[in-house]
Amino acid sequence: MPYRAPVSEVRFVLDHVVGFDRVAATETFADATPETVEAILTEAGRMCEEVLAPLNRVGDLNPARLENGIVRTSPGFAEGFGAIAEGGWLGMSAEAENGGMGLPITLTMAVNEMIGSACLAIQLNPLMTQGQIEALEAHASDEIKALYLPKLISGEWCGTMNLTEPQAGSDVGALRTKAEPNGDGTYAVTGQKIYISWGDNDFTDNVCHLVLARLPDAAPGTKGISLFMVPKRLPQADGSAGVANSLKVVSLEHKLGLHGSPTAVMQYDGATGWLVGEPHRGMAAMFTMMNNARLGVGIQGLAIAEAAMQHAVAYAQGRKQGATPRGAGTILDHADVRRMVLGMKAETFVARTIAMDCAVALDMAKATGDADWAARGAFLTPIAKAYGTDTGIKVASEGIQVHGGMGFVEETGAAQYLRDVRVTTIYEGTNGIQAMDLVGRKLMDGGAAAFAVLDDLGQTDHEGLRAAVADLRDLTDWMLAQDMQDRFAGAVSYLAAFARVLGAAHHLRAAAADPDRAPLARFAVARLLPEALAEMAKARTGAEELYAVSDEVIAA
Repeated sequence: MPYRAPVSEVRFVLDHVVGFDRVAATETFADATPETVEAILTEAGRMCEEVLAPLNRVGDLNPARLENGIVRTSPGFAEGFGAIAEGGWLGMSAEAENGGMGLPITLTMAVNEMIGSACLAIQLNPLMTQGQIEALEAHASDEIKALYLPKLISGEWCGTMNLTEPQAGSDVGALRTKAEPNGDGTYAVTGQKIYISWGDNDFTDNVCHLVLARLPDAAPGTKGISLFMVPKRLPQADGSAGVANSLKVVSLEHKLGLHGSPTAVMQYDGATGWLVGEPHRGMAAMFTMMNNARLGVGIQGLAIAEAAMQHAVAYAQGRKQGATPRGAGTILDHADVRRMVLGMKAETFVARTIAMDCAVALDMAKATGDADWAARGAFLTPIAKAYGTDTGIKVASEGIQVHGGMGFVEETGAAQYLRDVRVTTIYEGTNGIQAMDLVGRKLMDGGAAAFAVLDDLGQTDHEGLRAAVADLRDLTDWMLAQDMQDRFAGAVSYLAAFARVLGAAHHLRAAAADPDRAPLARFAVARLLPEALAEMAKARTGAEELYAVSDEVIAA
């Protein structure tokens, strides 16, 4: 079935669940009026439906390929990226002085969701570029900003993020790529990076790589890492892309999904680069990009959940099979199919509301400078990333189940959603790392941010939700009293419990604003909220049981 952009659903969430009106009321984002929001969502939705969605299957069947050192992208992808660039969607939240719109990150995430639902393989490119724009705005010199930002925002050039190396996956501190001073303010960057999303393409004039590397005097570990801008082509005096830099795509990965998105192994052989930010402070600069990307990847999970749900519902509405309580109807009339479809819808709603709640907090922090908003946004980021991507996988898998045997047949398109979304729980920090971040760094404030969120959730007349909030408060106190290994052992369950409680609160808020949503809210509270209690029990078990089982037993 054709993808339909959920414009009205996004508007409802912004207006009635996450309080976007507070963002629009600030001086910083005064241009984000209801009329502007409606125009943006409508126009972006039209582009996604008409231009990008038809490319989703094309990219899956015609993967990006490397020919004689040149990356050839999937048919139509150049035109798809061109539509994104021409619409100004790359620079929605970028500063106006560099050609951006200066709009809230909440709106950028809403548009990114629709782009991701239409064609996730294409959406990865803007996500990387947007993260690079934010990192350069925060950390680059004025000269680098003036040269790179206008071209990244316009889509003439695009950006990547280069962290991972063959021997250094999640342990970024183990990287070996080096940067030697050239004596003229530039550096010679040498090393190999892997898993570089959109490491090259054949439709932008330049590809701008942000590369983590070590200076000669670097300390070991993450404290000795610096960040460098290393473009595919060296900028000329007039700012245009000039001669090729000393870098290349060694190979493209053969992947489970996202076939239209080239994932490159990059080789740097004394490539010319420019320092971004302070020496040995590269991780701080890169984390600006990574934090943007973590929320963005949560949005990718949501995007696939929405698309897979639409696909499954359309199939269920048209497939007739067996007698139902309503007589000779479609499979949507069977109780078990309705259970699956309602679960998909309820989970997708929660993924959207948690992501938008996080984005609103980030916007309020930027607009007001209020540390409490910043803390809320930081606390919700790992939840938005992990829950959003877990939901994408769960809903896509359930969508295959709704299709029955036909879901396992590639021609229906149901399987592609699961293949494409599977990596989202892995990249930009695995979901286990997100959970450990939540119980580690995010509780270093003594639980202040967690308790502030719980205070907000506790303002409810719903007895079940109020009890779950109280239990989650007790669990947070318990976490704060444990050593880090015991926290880590229960981290995934702690995050899951928080997501369940947030989701129930958001469903109830939606039902209060629109009585027609009350039945779905009752379904969510009855079926999903009880899972929070089980997750909280698991979160308290500690690490001892994990290490009580010997390696020999594990390997037997």
